[in-house]
Amino acid sequence: MSSGHPRSFQPLIEQGRVDPCVRFYQVEKHMQRISHHTLRSDFRRLLTSDSCYHTASVFDPMSARIAADLEFEVGILGGSIASLQVLAAPDFALITLSEFVEQATRIGRVSRLPIIADADHGYGNALNVMRTVTELERAGIAALTIEDTLLPAKFGRKSTDLIGMFEAVGKIRAALEARVDPEMCIIARTNAGVIGLEEVIARAQAYEKAGADAICLVGIEDFGQLEQVSAKLSVPLMLVTYGNPNLRDNKRLAALGVRIVVNGHAAYFASIKATYDCLREQRQIDASDLNASQLSVKYSTAEEYMVWAEDYMQVKE
Repeated sequence: MSSGHPRSFQPLIEQGRVDPCVRFYQVEKHMQRISHHTLRSDFRRLLTSDSCYHTASVFDPMSARIAADLEFEVGILGGSIASLQVLAAPDFALITLSEFVEQATRIGRVSRLPIIADADHGYGNALNVMRTVTELERAGIAALTIEDTLLPAKFGRKSTDLIGMFEAVGKIRAALEARVDPEMCIIARTNAGVIGLEEVIARAQAYEKAGADAICLVGIEDFGQLEQVSAKLSVPLMLVTYGNPNLRDNKRLAALGVRIVVNGHAAYFASIKATYDCLREQRQIDASDLNASQLSVKYSTAEEYMVWAEDYMQVKE
């Protein structure tokens, strides 16, 4: 009679590392699936709550399962992280929509927590944005961000340049038109690090008026700036802080309407470092002084791409 354990568990049982009395169905129950619609509804409840939640950086099905098991309320698939994971390439808008969607689909297939997809610029113009929304909704994503950065970088322009506000508004409207499940959230993103605060507020208000479910802000430096933006908006806010120590007061963030915070993607970079160290030890090679971020730069050949961008495109950083 079957023990209820998969064959791969048998060696672990024999070694005493798995209790043979614990049947495998308990693991299956723990990893039970949740409908994409339910996960989207869960994310909307986060946006309408009075609390501030920090995202787990997820980059494959295993990391999504780990994040859910550790009881994170929400995860995010970063565009830069997808580029590293899928292409071993830096964040130069090199990953295609189909490649990004494939990775999002793998994650959405097993995820038990809402996932935000960093959909960059929507992979093109407003019509491309519609296709992006359609594909990511099918992948099981709970929410996605559409940013107003001019991507991919254009000849002779800065890599941080933004598109015009009216073009960006058109993208948000197109995204809302393409959405089928009304529970999926469309989040408009802009960069306070490259434009003045007055323009940040004007853009955020325009995106809110266009129907965005939330506004994502990058480059906010402190609570003084955040207060000025928050006072002019009524939709929830999402902040990309990269661990900015000036923005670490969760209660204050929540009081200003911030519901989602992205501190960065430390889990992914830790996985790069762990892989490097494990393989290095197997080869009996002395430890490197490179940290996780430096290893990612080295193995994604980021410096090569920067030289190419300057040489072939005269991109100005």
